[in-house]
Amino acid sequence: MQWSEYSNGQRIKILRGRDVTQSQLAEMTGLSVVTIQKAEQDKALSLNTLLTIADALGADTSVILGQQAPRRAMAQADRITLRTLSQTVHDTAAGLLPEGVEEAGGADDLRSVIRACWERYWKGLYVEAGALAAPLLQQAAMHLHGRPTGEQGEAWGLLADSYRISAYVANLMGARDLAYAAIGHAQAAAERSADELQPAVVASGRSWIYLRDARLQDALRLAEKAAVDVEPRFSTATVDQLTVYGSHINFAAVVASRLKDKERAADYLSQSHAAGVRMGAEHRAYGTLFGPLTATTQAVGINVALGLTGKALTLIDSIKDVTGLTEAARHRYAMDKAMTLADAGLWDRSLDTLEETLVQAPEWARHQALPNVIVEKVGRASTGRLRRVRDLIGAQTGISHGFPPATAKSAL
Repeated sequence: MQWSEYSNGQRIKILRGRDVTQSQLAEMTGLSVVTIQKAEQDKALSLNTLLTIADALGADTSVILGQQAPRRAMAQADRITLRTLSQTVHDTAAGLLPEGVEEAGGADDLRSVIRACWERYWKGLYVEAGALAAPLLQQAAMHLHGRPTGEQGEAWGLLADSYRISAYVANLMGARDLAYAAIGHAQAAAERSADELQPAVVASGRSWIYLRDARLQDALRLAEKAAVDVEPRFSTATVDQLTVYGSHINFAAVVASRLKDKERAADYLSQSHAAGVRMGAEHRAYGTLFGPLTATTQAVGINVALGLTGKALTLIDSIKDVTGLTEAARHRYAMDKAMTLADAGLWDRSLDTLEETLVQAPEWARHQALPNVIVEKVGRASTGRLRRVRDLIGAQTGISHGFPPATAKSAL
């Protein structure tokens, strides 16, 4: 059933979900329980009631009226987080600082919060990261405003980091317009920062947004430029420089693989592995993790995208321990592994890997499209296990409520 086919009352009930009762929604809105009941029964829904309920649920009125569908996997907390983040991104970019709020601390305090945001992001806790990113943006903007002219380079860098985190959260939660806006503000701030690596780091982030939006040629062009801009001399490069370069050139290989450019992808993979070998171990910098293990695990997905299933299987056999990766990177590798096994016709092993990840990381998985793609590939090859995995995906994404399934475009 399509979202537009539900009644307004049914859509309110679906958006309310199982976690919010009618009584709780009444308390959240200041309306009576009877008013909520009538709204959900399509007996009465005035404009004021519609606006009040939409605000409490963090949903656009157009979603309640069926004019547009809610985003995939969008729970109430997701909607509220994105709405707050969107307002903060646009307000800070317009120079509107919060009234009655004092700056919490200096640059060191902001860097600490930025690290906390990235920790949540790389654990796959995107709603938490987004909830923290909004006040972070406000504090970063206030910090910049308080710095004397000529002494703002560091503050611009902190603001660029804050916008970039916001863009990443928005992109993974499907809010593409917000992602584009935030990464644009991040780029403007990075160009005025005192850190020469930041503009390329932000450019790579924009390339990832292009990739998720299926703008593959634009994504490749930008990814290549970002990698070239930060390419260091291996003999003198710092570990931070190698981390940034390795992650950039690895992402260029990802984009090339989506374009089925085997030669270019192989060239970038070679450079990625060389950077990883030079580093010797995983390292975090600029909100990313890179090293030899990252280079190898991401090569699995790249080879799968190129149709080189045999190479991907060989790489999987060589990977014995992934504890050095972030939680989100481990989960993504598990999805790539499941896809490889599906391509190889190892249906049960593929579904075992997929099911284990869905159970271990439901919060991360509900923002991913790849599980649906894997299930579609397995098709009718397995019965009981396939039904069990489909039930897990449905419970996490809201597909059982009639939300639209993932598309190939959203899986990028």
